[in-house]
Amino acid sequence: MGRHSLPDGLRRGGAAPRPRTRRRNVALATALVLAAGTVAAVDGGLLSFGSSCWDDVVRLRIAAAPGIAPALKDAADYARDNDVTSDGSCLDVRVTARDTYKVTDALRSKQKGATDFEAWVPDSGVWVNQVLADNQSISVTPAGNVASSPIGVAMIPTAAKSLGWPRKTYSWTELAGATMTSESLKLGAGDPSRSATGLLALTQLAQTAGKSKGGDTLAAATAKALSQRTSDSDGQVLDTLPRDLSGTEQGNPKRNQALILSEQETFAYNASADSGDDLDLFYPKDGAPRLDHPFALVDEPSLTTDESRAALRFMTLLGEPDGRRILEKHGFRTDEDDIPADLVAGAGGRAPQPYEEVPEKPATDKEVEEALGLWTITVQSARLTTVVDASSSMSDPVPGTSESRMDVTKAALLQALATFTPEDEIGLWKFATKLDGKRDYRVLVPTDRLGDQVGGSSQRERLSAAFSDLKPVRNGSTGLYDTTLAAYKAVTASYAKGKFNALVLLTDGVNKDPGSISRSGLIAELRKLTDPEHPVPLIAIAVGPDADKNELNAIAEATGGSGQLVTDPSQIHSVILKAVVKAGNRS
Repeated sequence: MGRHSLPDGLRRGGAAPRPRTRRRNVALATALVLAAGTVAAVDGGLLSFGSSCWDDVVRLRIAAAPGIAPALKDAADYARDNDVTSDGSCLDVRVTARDTYKVTDALRSKQKGATDFEAWVPDSGVWVNQVLADNQSISVTPAGNVASSPIGVAMIPTAAKSLGWPRKTYSWTELAGATMTSESLKLGAGDPSRSATGLLALTQLAQTAGKSKGGDTLAAATAKALSQRTSDSDGQVLDTLPRDLSGTEQGNPKRNQALILSEQETFAYNASADSGDDLDLFYPKDGAPRLDHPFALVDEPSLTTDESRAALRFMTLLGEPDGRRILEKHGFRTDEDDIPADLVAGAGGRAPQPYEEVPEKPATDKEVEEALGLWTITVQSARLTTVVDASSSMSDPVPGTSESRMDVTKAALLQALATFTPEDEIGLWKFATKLDGKRDYRVLVPTDRLGDQVGGSSQRERLSAAFSDLKPVRNGSTGLYDTTLAAYKAVTASYAKGKFNALVLLTDGVNKDPGSISRSGLIAELRKLTDPEHPVPLIAIAVGPDADKNELNAIAEATGGSGQLVTDPSQIHSVILKAVVKAGNRS
């Protein structure tokens, strides 16, 4: 803390406010400090009530999230028009809208211009926490929170009514599931790495999904689906809505009928929308996380006493009746115990939508970090080499079906292929003893970008055909160890920077090549090849009752990966997603 330290009660203002907690206590405490300073100034003859406060102006520059910047500009105008003072000096506050993720990056990397403002009002404390956690960043001093706004799912009227709005309520997972299974209802969001709205929604979804069977897979699948329809900012995501009510626009595959938005963003959109184009807002019944809009001083030790106290004075103005009215006029909540009905209505909310509901417990910093890790790992471009067991046992039938292990494995791989983007790089090997001369493996499709065209067909089309053509090798046994080592050497040698690199191996048996490297020798070689700076986890999937999951896990763990067991090959797609998330959390 610098020489102009804040009162002790204000030092932890960056933490997310707890539900039902009034902000007025923070404002009152700050006001008392300011009042005490003013009394001292009067007693010392430093203030004259006969002169204008504009004889001695204190200027304050604030960088604010684009959503709240218009409200803060109105508050700054109010302060100027009404001669609001700090220690007898008029406040001259200049507010600039700046994307919060850009300010965060500037503060953390100490970019030029990062301290061109004395205060910062991002839309969420997650950004402040990122700066505070970075010991190399420019310091920020949280002082309190000025407004809140719950996050929900806004929809165009036809989409909302198709889901029974307003009478029907949904959880986060139910809303996500509804948009993932409908061809006419697409869900868009701000990129969680750049949007607190998107990140907090993803965190809540991951928390909720984690409580149910298969929840991790649902969260990963939702993240992957969202990645196809994200925008760099919350403002840009609004541009993805249909432009009008025409069938052409409504049916445009690039348009989103549903968006993850805050209540305030929906309020602002509806306030400017043409009649009939208003969005309807679903408030998830398991609680809507809040954007909490912290107020923080930037590089507080370098600020003058006047600047520090003026910043606090402006923050307290936002907690006073006139300041609260300004914020509420722009669609912000200022008191969770007293939510204006016209604010909710303006945002497209209506009973019985649970607009007062909050999550059972606010997300912790760790949970937010894990959600961001989930997003990064499942969404960033991937480079995966898939190695499939083609031994004769893969022709064995799957119990309860008329299909073989290979048939169901091929279907699962084709399903997984459909979830990857043109920027992802995927390849395919197959293996069985002495498949290619003395080698137990053969490269069917070299690992390459799915969108690349060669000879009139794309990499995706070549892989799809190769997956479909996979057949068990008659009398072929499982050449597991030599294949694993050869494939791992290949993927580490071709590591792609900036992508999630991994080797995915599927087998239904144990090594049956007596002349191969030993298991201990394999593990030792894999450890030599592993590079923490260029991680390439092995995701080894044991298919069926004959595979040894414990052995595969021991082999995979040498690379930072994991072994997975599936008794039903149709589960392969889900297991790959789970393993990818697990590997991402380790890296």
